[in-house]
Amino acid sequence: MKRLHIALSTDNIEETVQDYSARLNCKPCAHVSGEYALWRTDSLNLSIRKDSKCKPGTLRHLGWEDPSATAFTQDKDVNGIVWERFNAKQQAEEINNAWSNASYQVD
Repeated sequence: MKRLHIALSTDNIEETVQDYSARLNCKPCAHVSGEYALWRTDSLNLSIRKDSKCKPGTLRHLGWEDPSATAFTQDKDVNGIVWERFNAKQQAEEINNAWSNASYQVD
């Protein structure tokens, strides 16, 4: 089943982790202190990240976590929004490449 992926920018990872963990009723499956967090629910893949290219509280991009994806892809929709498509393993590799101390493994 595909999960909708939403990627947001924040300037306060720790407060956002607390807030979104309460909203989603679960803790993040990946958390790099002060930099990044990822939640994967049955229907949603939500990430937050400090991103100097994006204003805090704004959308970084959308996408799909899709088990049938054979490669990481990215394109823009008619509104200029970036959409990514990837499988869970590809996302884990991206996280671990960005933060070597993440050691994130997909369940």
